[in-house]
Amino acid sequence: MSPTTTVDGTSLRERKKQRTREALIDAAFELFNTKGFEATTVDEIADAVEVSSRTFFRYFGSKEDVATSLQLQQFLDVYTALEARPAEEPVLTALRRACVEVLRTYEDGETDATQFACVMQLVQDSPAVMARSLEMCTEQLDELSRRVATRMGVDPVRDPRPKLVASVASAALQVAVRAWRETEPDEKVSDLADRAFALLEAGINYPAAR
Repeated sequence: MSPTTTVDGTSLRERKKQRTREALIDAAFELFNTKGFEATTVDEIADAVEVSSRTFFRYFGSKEDVATSLQLQQFLDVYTALEARPAEEPVLTALRRACVEVLRTYEDGETDATQFACVMQLVQDSPAVMARSLEMCTEQLDELSRRVATRMGVDPVRDPRPKLVASVASAALQVAVRAWRETEPDEKVSDLADRAFALLEAGINYPAAR
């Protein structure tokens, strides 16, 4: 093993970059919680980690990107959870269970739960964070469609169903967040998402490829 490589195969440089990124996220959320999103500056986030604002912009394009970084990670976690679902499970059922599992993991975690609650509040309070959140969800549609297509055993270019599933799944999550924000703040987002997916399953719950 190279002296610049860790046991898991990643380079020390990559590990350092990951630690810096995580430190910036933690610092940002701490400031968002104490000062509010609008009052927090990029310079303050960078100073808290003892790096320059130029370094900050190597990792994130904006404050909004930091605020929605947890949501991006949730998408990555959903992809992992989706791959772990039983192969015979219908596609929307698998996607529903993967999404709800990931949401509950974040809601019940210690550090993640605090940041998750902060993200939900930022989405509610900040039009800029809401806009970036919606933009990011749209950006992830193609990747989610590809993974749904793989599970169904179809070509996403020729078959429109994977894109449809990805689109309505994204819509279900947005409906859940909106319900939590506007009418049911005492409910868990995961429970609201589960209910939204349940309404969809009977209509577009295509079987997985065996």
